[in-house]
Amino acid sequence: MSYSVQGKTVLLTGGSSGIGAALAEGFAAAGATVGICARRADRLDVVLGRLREHAPDSRAWTVDLADLDGVEAFAHRAADELGGIDVLVNNAGIPKRRRVQDLTPEVVESVMAINYFSPIRLTLALLPGLIERGGRIVNVSSVAARFSPPSEAAYAASKAALTAWSESMQVDLAVAGTDVRVHIVNPGVIDTDLFHLPDNDESMADIEALPVGAMVQPVLDQLAAGTFEIYVPEWFTGIIANKFPDTGAFLEGSIAWARQKTNT
Repeated sequence: MSYSVQGKTVLLTGGSSGIGAALAEGFAAAGATVGICARRADRLDVVLGRLREHAPDSRAWTVDLADLDGVEAFAHRAADELGGIDVLVNNAGIPKRRRVQDLTPEVVESVMAINYFSPIRLTLALLPGLIERGGRIVNVSSVAARFSPPSEAAYAASKAALTAWSESMQVDLAVAGTDVRVHIVNPGVIDTDLFHLPDNDESMADIEALPVGAMVQPVLDQLAAGTFEIYVPEWFTGIIANKFPDTGAFLEGSIAWARQKTNT
């Protein structure tokens, strides 16, 4: 059965820039009332102004999702002020391009807090309402969760955890007879600030970055069709399909590629 966001309420994390801002505006243009949250109030205000051109009742909250103990209270506040939530989009995330031998436990745990534990806490807090409304959960993962790229162990692990959680969650919710659908979105190389942040190794990506607007229609189509997992761009699907029959051979290819990149 086709699903439309028109007339629905959407809560989207990490909505002040990049993929989050593009998706938020795409949802609003499609007829949804959108709530966004992020740490940067000034950027949130700019995005909120664009949302309200389409959906006047859209809202924004300045929230630091790294404060895990505050996530549940924020979830209840957002649900109350939006009048319930139909679609939860867990988009907030941080990169950490750093070789394993240069990582510390504290860095790894900080990445997991934002990329994995905060969406889990938010989802669990909102789950009863989502079940009641037959809602949708969109978890923005990454091709890194499937590729295991060099210098991205912390980031890839956090996204892989989110992906595995989503798979099991979908099974549990379906077996229980709920109407909730879970979706995974795997962006490839998208032109966002994540590739230019300080305190990260330089990205090895050697393909042209897509604009953030390229994410919008695939996600709307995914929701409409009920597709569990998508890749943007779609051709990443074929690469992933070639990994799992022989993961060892895939990793050997990654090693050879990374060595070539670091020697040029």
